[in-house]
Amino acid sequence: MRAGAVQLNSTDDLDQNLATADRLVREVAAKGAELVVLPEKWSVLGTGEQMGAGAQQLDGACIGWARSVASELGIDLLAGSIVERVPGQTKSANTSVHVGPDGNIRSVYRKIHMFDVEVDGVLYAESRDEAPGSEVVVSELAGGELMGMSICYDVRFPELYRILTVRGAQVIAVPSAFTLATTRDHWEVLLRARAIENQCFVVAANQIGANPAGGRSGGRSVIVDPWGLVLATAPDEETTIVADLDFDKQREIRGKLPVLEHRRADAYGWNV
Repeated sequence: MRAGAVQLNSTDDLDQNLATADRLVREVAAKGAELVVLPEKWSVLGTGEQMGAGAQQLDGACIGWARSVASELGIDLLAGSIVERVPGQTKSANTSVHVGPDGNIRSVYRKIHMFDVEVDGVLYAESRDEAPGSEVVVSELAGGELMGMSICYDVRFPELYRILTVRGAQVIAVPSAFTLATTRDHWEVLLRARAIENQCFVVAANQIGANPAGGRSGGRSVIVDPWGLVLATAPDEETTIVADLDFDKQREIRGKLPVLEHRRADAYGWNV
């Protein structure tokens, strides 16, 4: 299976973001990608107020476009994440949506871990405007492979990725808006670690460049194999990358180095 990641420089201009996403999704599909991953908050990225203004329900224009283009191109599309307006909820959600080649929504994941940190002198407080999700989500791709869903800051919590793997994930998607500083120092290390310890493919689509809130994302979207080898890396611009995911190779790695079989959940006191 060929996977692709789309790297965007999203802003508060929803129409422009959607037009760029449409162009690049078509570009990566033309390269043969059957699974395409968009970055975190591809639809709108900016201040809390700007993102609140750009929030949409799942029946809105952004996911409507995702369903339409996935059906037209015949691809599995992981619509990175959007700022979701959740009916009956005061705060929005940071929501990733998997759309199948038939245009139907297959799975919805709401980001579990809130990015409430200080990085490079900038204070981030996602929980001020967003409510965390609580459900671990594994979704089935068109070919029958299983994809674990996660978003950005989640990658710092290895227990989530182990649960995704125990539940059958072969590929894990990591749509992100990693800051410039953490992209340079932590991004690839974390992604390769999650790939190695779970023997999964990791498809990580990152934002690149400045946004209206004053933050900067670091780009370098990557696709990593279950041995931890980087199969593709994006340059520092809006672009796409592709790589072939060899599931026979994954089975071979898991067979020869059966760390998942050697887990001792009984010893950990962790019943997963």
